[in-house]
Amino acid sequence: MGLGGARGAFEKAMKYAKERQQFGRPIIKFQVNAFKLADMATEIEAARAMLYRACWLRDSGKSFVKEAAMCKLYCSEMMGRIVNQAVQLFGGYGLMEEYGIARFYRDQKLLDIGEGTSEIQRLIISRELGC
Repeated sequence: MGLGGARGAFEKAMKYAKERQQFGRPIIKFQVNAFKLADMATEIEAARAMLYRACWLRDSGKSFVKEAAMCKLYCSEMMGRIVNQAVQLFGGYGLMEEYGIARFYRDQKLLDIGEGTSEIQRLIISRELGC
């Protein structure tokens, strides 16, 4: 869910950044915004690779407890970072319901606490590491 939510927020931010004009050009053309989007895309791809590996381990009948907890932890927290950057790109509109990006904030918070908090995921990971 974190990966999908992050991707959804990223796509909304990309679309908005291409359409929103400031100083006679789309805001996607400003380096600071382009770098935000590049960082967002990089985090999403890293999370996707981590998730696919955990799924492969499970499908292969191998132990995947640690990797599943890592995915849950990373993807939920990564979505928070992506949503935060997306809201930044929207500026004041980012908190207005009409733009739809604010909903991602609420959805992401559910991931932090639902199906095991980030602290519980860290506990699982640390135990799997033998700590």
